[in-house]
Amino acid sequence: MNAAVLADDDAAADAPVPDRAAGEFGMWIFIASEMLFFGALLLTYAWGRVYFPEGFAAAGRHTDVLLGTVNTAVLLTSSLLVAVAAAAASARRPGLAGALLAGTALLGIVFLGIKAIEYHHEWQQALFPGPAFRLDGAAAVPAGAQLFFVFYFVATGLHALHVAGGIGLMATTAWGQWREAPEATPERVHLAGLYWHFVDVVWVLLYPLLYLVGRNG
Repeated sequence: MNAAVLADDDAAADAPVPDRAAGEFGMWIFIASEMLFFGALLLTYAWGRVYFPEGFAAAGRHTDVLLGTVNTAVLLTSSLLVAVAAAAASARRPGLAGALLAGTALLGIVFLGIKAIEYHHEWQQALFPGPAFRLDGAAAVPAGAQLFFVFYFVATGLHALHVAGGIGLMATTAWGQWREAPEATPERVHLAGLYWHFVDVVWVLLYPLLYLVGRNG
């Protein structure tokens, strides 16, 4: 009887493993598809950087490096919170995991708020591509400068949409941890964390291209 019970317990413990593996595999497939999408944008940037080096450098000097750097720190901090939340969930501490995930969502909101301020400044400075586009201090707009800002707004806008989606994911995952819902497993926290880390990696790739180009000399 005891042997049978132990066998049943072992089978129950092993049963979720395929589901966890399938969930993680699905998330990696999603992330890979998104990386291909952002990779196409990066190739567009590389083409413009090669053919319009002066225009890209001149335009890059007009991005707000201070706000961009602050936002980079905000996202890196949020990634740390997610990593600790995953460890807390694995240690069966749902209250702590939920608080950390809520903190991640809050930092995501801070990121979007700073980005909105940055967009407002760029609107005031006529940096949106179009007939009124100009670069302060430049006698003429160099070729490729507007293309840089096309890339800038497309890439950061799409990234902001992913951050917004991540905020919703973090908030719902946090709520599940607080409620200790049956579906609020450590694996769910892990999968949510994978998505958030992907969002952060994309920003880490964009940051030097958008904010540091043209400032090295």
